[in-house]
Amino acid sequence: MKSKSVVCIFAACFIAAFSASAGAQTQYNVMTLSTLGGTSGAANSINNRQWASGVANFAGDGVGHAALWNNSETALDLGALGGASANSAVAWPVKNDRGLIVGISDTADDNPLGEAFSCWAFFAPGSPNGKICKGFRWQNNAMTALQAFPGGYNSYATAANNRGQIVGWAENGVHDPSCDPAYQVLQFRAVIWQPDGTMQELPPLPGDSTSAATAINDLGQVVGISGACGVAVGGVSAAHAVLWENGVAIDLGSLGGHAWNTPSAINNHGTVVGFSLPAGQDGTRNFQAFVWTKSSGMQALPVPATDIRSEALGINDKDQIVGLSRAPSGIRAVLWQNGTFTDLNDVARSGSPYLLFANDINDAGEISGEAFDANSGDSPGFVAVPQPGSSSTAGSGATANVPNAVLYKAERRAFRFGIDPRE
Repeated sequence: MKSKSVVCIFAACFIAAFSASAGAQTQYNVMTLSTLGGTSGAANSINNRQWASGVANFAGDGVGHAALWNNSETALDLGALGGASANSAVAWPVKNDRGLIVGISDTADDNPLGEAFSCWAFFAPGSPNGKICKGFRWQNNAMTALQAFPGGYNSYATAANNRGQIVGWAENGVHDPSCDPAYQVLQFRAVIWQPDGTMQELPPLPGDSTSAATAINDLGQVVGISGACGVAVGGVSAAHAVLWENGVAIDLGSLGGHAWNTPSAINNHGTVVGFSLPAGQDGTRNFQAFVWTKSSGMQALPVPATDIRSEALGINDKDQIVGLSRAPSGIRAVLWQNGTFTDLNDVARSGSPYLLFANDINDAGEISGEAFDANSGDSPGFVAVPQPGSSSTAGSGATANVPNAVLYKAERRAFRFGIDPRE
């Protein structure tokens, strides 16, 4: 699929000035990003070097690879550990500004336990394939695997800081009775892969058996989840939202529910964002976006009263937060700033594609995520660049008529641990 540029070319937009006081009057120039021949992609991370990374599908949309858009609309294929026909992705905000990208990739090896590990929900097919999946580090044009703990097969990398520390989770050799054996057999624990490859385990909260790390800042603070093994893709695995400081887990609390409580990102001030179930919602996936600070604890971020659920997915060091909110008509990319909720479709330049979700934001206020092009039916990644000024030419219009299949794929990629394969 050939990339479509909206309003301005990518490189020119990236050098535009950004006002730190940008608010409701700020408009966004939106650039769609090329795939690797397919109709779908997502820019799940954007760093302060203006590198957007994520996933781009090949023709047929049955295989997608981790991709980098390095100051360009053209996708660079980062490859896959299992070869050209294997899936890979950068699934979370990475945040490293020194050329290190991390993500997940299927290998060519079958999982001897038949597990449906965490990776499958983020890949193009959207169904388990029985392959061993590993986290990867990509640097200097080379992808290398991140190993599991002894006795384990699978690993998953989410983020990296500017010290070169990578976080995620990895299996060990324990056959955990809290796992649902139809999907997962082995226990997994949060991990820091140090620059020299050494693995540091981050333990769960007392009473929990599993943990997973989702983000790390430059101070070495790590956030993630703690719970039971479950299916390794949500629900009870995210019973608790946690912060690890010096390797010790601290419970961040919740909005009242007891599952799917997931931090998505942490900035260098220690502010954490994510999503949590409100009280009485344990039987649903109606989680709500939150922000957590040490002084104020966990607070729900505002959304319109008619919205069903929301997620905060990325934050920068200016405390601008991006994510998604689901209205009755479907999901839309949103920005929270100074306590104010903004539908990014209302501030995108006229003629922009419909913005499904915003996954990350850098310190210049540039936002990455996934869009929907109503003219072509494609759902490419996007980068939105702030252009302070009059709002008179902003607004890409009412909610786009997005096909259910596109909404499902977008939700599956964006909802992190909120996807339960049994639903």
